[in-house]
Order: sequence, then structure tokens, then C-alpha cells
Amino acid sequence: MDLMETADYRCWLNYGRVEDEALCRHYREWCSRIVTPIPAAGATLALSELVTGIQQLTAVQPDIAVYPSGQQGILFGLLESAPFSAGLVTPEEKAELNEEGFLLKTVSQPGPYLLLTARTEQGLLYGVFGLLRLLQSRRRLDRLQMVETPKNPIRMLNHWDNLDGSVERGYAGNSFFYRNNELTANLERVRDYARLLASIGINRIVVNNVNVHPEETKLIDCRLGMVEKLAEIFRPYGIRLMLSINYASPMEIGGLPTADPLDPEVRQWWRQRVEVIYKRIPDFGGFLVKADSEHRPGPFTYGRNHAEGANMLAEALAPYGGVVIWRCFVYNCQQDWRDRKTDRARAAYDHFQPLDGAFASNVILQIKNGPMDFQVREPVSPLFGAMPATNQMLELQITQEYTGQQIDLCYLAPQWKEVLDFDTYARGEGSFVKRVVNGSLFQRPYGGMAGVANVGDDPNWTGHPLAQANLYAFGRLSWDPDLSVEEITEEWVKATFGPDPEVGATISRMLLSSWRIYENYTAPLGIGWMVNPGFHYGPNVDGYEYSRWGTYHRATCHGIGVDRTMASGTGYTGQYFPENARRYEDVATCPDELILFFHHLPYTHRLKNGKTIIQHIYDTHFAGVEQVKELIQSWGRLKGKVDERRFRQVEERLTKQLVAAEEWRDVINTYFYRKTGIPDQHRRKIYP
Repeated sequence: MDLMETADYRCWLNYGRVEDEALCRHYREWCSRIVTPIPAAGATLALSELVTGIQQLTAVQPDIAVYPSGQQGILFGLLESAPFSAGLVTPEEKAELNEEGFLLKTVSQPGPYLLLTARTEQGLLYGVFGLLRLLQSRRRLDRLQMVETPKNPIRMLNHWDNLDGSVERGYAGNSFFYRNNELTANLERVRDYARLLASIGINRIVVNNVNVHPEETKLIDCRLGMVEKLAEIFRPYGIRLMLSINYASPMEIGGLPTADPLDPEVRQWWRQRVEVIYKRIPDFGGFLVKADSEHRPGPFTYGRNHAEGANMLAEALAPYGGVVIWRCFVYNCQQDWRDRKTDRARAAYDHFQPLDGAFASNVILQIKNGPMDFQVREPVSPLFGAMPATNQMLELQITQEYTGQQIDLCYLAPQWKEVLDFDTYARGEGSFVKRVVNGSLFQRPYGGMAGVANVGDDPNWTGHPLAQANLYAFGRLSWDPDLSVEEITEEWVKATFGPDPEVGATISRMLLSSWRIYENYTAPLGIGWMVNPGFHYGPNVDGYEYSRWGTYHRATCHGIGVDRTMASGTGYTGQYFPENARRYEDVATCPDELILFFHHLPYTHRLKNGKTIIQHIYDTHFAGVEQVKELIQSWGRLKGKVDERRFRQVEERLTKQLVAAEEWRDVINTYFYRKTGIPDQHRRKIYP
């Protein structure tokens, strides 16, 4: 079977024929003729994509003309090389366009025409995907006025792929980049992936795991040719390649006795390595670094701090326009559970905030959305906004490590939107995370969003077909974090499954409810971590409770939660700006969904809805199972309306999710019933 012929492989680039004949005629009127100084279809990637999309959506092959003739159509070309656009683009529109933006509007003269223009080929390609998205959404074209520019300079995917073909925290098969320490034979799939990413505005990609093993260390040396080939594939789509690097590379592949960032020989070694990389890959993006974290080497070995470690690499990359993205996931992973004051949640802030202003201008700190590790619910990291003199970017986990591993349906866009819209108060009210990470709040030159990729070599890319929505939503939110979750969801459903109203409403409803459903039957009230150690799927309430990883719930027979207050706990609340610090410090104002993250409370404590904590635990876990059953029923009603292949795939995953939800319900409820002796008010089945 040719995978490219299957809807699940094409994802949201399913350009299905427009079946509404009146609307199809409307599209043909506007799109059957393309006027462009580009001489023929296929001369550029953007024009080729435009022609292909129109042909598949309308069953008409557009004519290509060089000069307008008054006949209705599309005016298509670069802003400075399309003379027919003279007088059609206002000074304000021109000023608004950056190197990646595009202008799409309806003009009456000459024509009428759709004008699609941009400053660069990359912007034109984004504009083409923007126009085709409108057609997939069945929007009319006679009154368009769009100037779109990405809100985030860097919109990046982090792949945790290893050269042996495995993917760390991968739930969709093996790597489609690598196999047996070589590139895979199917590089056409890599090209298809680049096209998918360009369609949602991704402009950078890290092609190896942040935990850099010996073979991956060689990607900056004898295996650089592999990176060069991948760069050639991604380049036409406006995507710059980056590499995760091993901080000990000067020792492991360079033969030096040290990797001390202040050692002159080490600095020279990195300068020479970078020079070689840029000679072969002129648009190379730079390095992603996980250092001094979870046993990875870093500057701490030599008594140096993170700024000294990052700046050494930044110095080597700066002449070529490269950046260093330095992960802030640094904490003590050898913690003694008996220690009640050391708090993993504090670690990123404590390590990095004192270094504000010490990092080079081409260093970007990559900060996880929360202070722990991609839990289904945790507060926003207080490090956002706390370093006004330092570039910052947001790291999200698209791959569902702690959120169902692409077996359970868990659409993460609502969670990400909450993070982006969180007000840090760093410069008073309105200092949202999205303004911190795009650089606008502090006028920083670099910033953006990074997502840990959720794809593999499964035929449908993500294992669970509906998990494709997480990849799509990440791209759209990184392009424009002001988009609503509902708007993004509707776009994805229509592009992926077509315009059927029942299909659209059902899948949208399933997606939009799924995060809260998953939270209901897993860890309650912000506590997190009640998973099987290492594997991170399925319930294990005490799995991490006495471990070295610093991930505790502190449950006793009397109460549960971690006291992170200034008054009596670890002092974590004090890392926030005063408005948020006061809110989290006080039980009366702390949001219920995070109450156990910040406070240790008795099971009889009443939440704002009037329920006790213990009754909330029982109710949500019973409700979560019933909600999964409702998901199964909703999906079942789409039989015959969704292609059989995808229908079966989702049905199978939902069936597995129900088994998992029932296990979570019974384990969690039984644990706390045995711990407390407090029965469920509704006398439902709990195992004594």
C-alpha cells in the first residue's frame, strides 16, 4: 500500500475535493488562473504547492500567466519582484510584513484578483498554506484581508531520536531519520514531514536526542554528512537544522583532556568545529544543550556556571548567526526523600535567575512550561519573566510522556493556551508568558517555542490518529499564540476529516474535553507523578515517593500535598512576582486545581466547590471512567462517516484508554480509601 494515498499519512494536508458545487464554482472562479512572474508551475516550491492544492480541492488545473489580463484569478509573487502589485500593497501592509510574513487580500483592480505576496519564498510558502487552509475550512474568498507574520521568531521541534533508530519517549514507532546508525533509506518520508511542518510554520528542527550518546556525538564530526543531507531536504521548506550536542565532545571526539569552557584549547576546538559545520551547512541553526542535568556533562564539572558554559559555544556560533539554546531542566536528581526543604520545583529558578544579564546575546534559555516535568497539571514556571536581560523560550512536550503516551486521547492545546496566557506580572498586569517568550515584553532579539516531537515511523505518524492534533496545534500556537483553541481545533478537524458538521462537532468536542478527562482519572489537584517509574504509563501512587528524583506527594493518613509556601514550606511561592506569590501562598486564593502542589492539606479540607479533597478524588476518578465511555460512544456514532482505517485505529486506542482509566480509578481510590478510612459518600465500588 502506498502510504501517501492514505488519509492518516497525509494528516491535515488532505486536500479533499470540495463537494459543495456552488462553493466549488466560487473557488474555481478565483483560483483557476494564477498570474505570476514565475514562468511555470513547479519553478518554485510555493507555486507548486499552490497548484497542487487547487487541483486537488477543485479538480481544475490552474492556468499560469505572466501578465494580468483583467480575468479573475490569483496574483502571486514576491513583493519586490511582482510589478503588478504596485499600488495594491499599502505602506502600512508593507511595513507589517517581515521576512516570514505574507499578505493575502482581495483586490478589485486589476481583476478582481486575490493578491498573495510576501518578501521571501518562505513567506510565500506560508501564504500558500494559509490560502489552502481557508479553502479546507470552506471560507469564501471575495472579502479577504490578511497580513500574517509569526509572533515567535523561533518555532522549533526537538526530536529525541537516536541514531540506532530508537526514539526516547517516542510512542509512534521508531525514528524515520535514522536506522542502525545511518540515515534511513526512505528520505521521501522526511521530505513529506518537512512539508507538514512548513504548513504549520515550523522554522527550526533539532534532529537528535538531547541525551547525546556516543554515536550522536559524532554528528558534529565524522557523521556530519548525515546532517548535511537532512539540511538539504528541510532547507526548501524554510526549516533550519540544529543539533543537540554533548558538552564533553572536546574530550570524547576531540582528544582533549578537558571540556572546561574557559580553557583556550577547548574554545579553539569549538570554533574550528563550528567553522567546519558552516562550510558544509551555511544555514545551520546552532546547538541545543542539556548540560549538568540528569548525569549529562556540563560546566559544573570545572567549577563554571551555566552562563560561562553557554557563552563559550555562543562565541563560536556568533559569526555565522547561530544560536545556543540552553535547557533549564537542571535539578538535583540524587535527592534524599527525607529532606523536606530541597524542592525540585525551585531548581530552575535558583540555578538561572541569578545569572540574568550574564548570557551572550545569542544564547536562549529553554524553559519547560512548569517547574517539574510536563505533568498533566502544574503551575507555570516562575522563571518566565524573571530574567529581563536574557532571551527565553518555552518548551512544551508534544509527545505524551505523562499524558497517555498516544494511547489515551489527551489534546494538549488547552493546557498550552493556559500557559501562554498566564500573566507573570513581570512588568505589571499584561506580562503574559507569550510576550516573554516572543521577546516583545523586554525587547529581546531571540525567543520562541520548542515542542518535543510526537512523531515516528508509524504509518499515521503519531500512533493515535487524533494525536496529530497536538502537533498541528503546537505549530499554529507557535505561529500565533493569540489564536483560540477552538479556532485551531476546527481548522485541524476540517483539514483532516473534511467539512461534515457532525464529524467536526463530535471530534472537536472529544478533543476539547480530553485533557480534563485525562486529569480526572489520573493524579489529582496538581500533585502529579503517580505513575510507574521509568515507563510513566499507568498508576503507581508511591512509585516515586521514596525516590531520588524529588517527585513527592507526601500523603499520610491525615493529609496530602507538598508545602511550598514561604510561611512554612520550601519557599517556592516566593519565586513568583508578588501578585502570583500571594495568590499561591494563601489556601483561600490558591486555585483548587493546583492546591496540592502548593499546600499540604487534610483530606477533609473543603475545596471552593464545597467538596472535600477525598470526595473530589473519588468523584473525579469515577467520572473520568464514565467520560472515557462517552468518548467511545461519540466515536462509535461516526462509523461510516470516517474512513474505516482511521475509525478502527481510534476505536482500538479508546478501548485501551478505558482499560487504563479503570485501572487508574481503582488503584487511586483504593489507595486513598485504605490510607484514610473515609468512605465514598455515594457508596460506589472501592476495593478495601
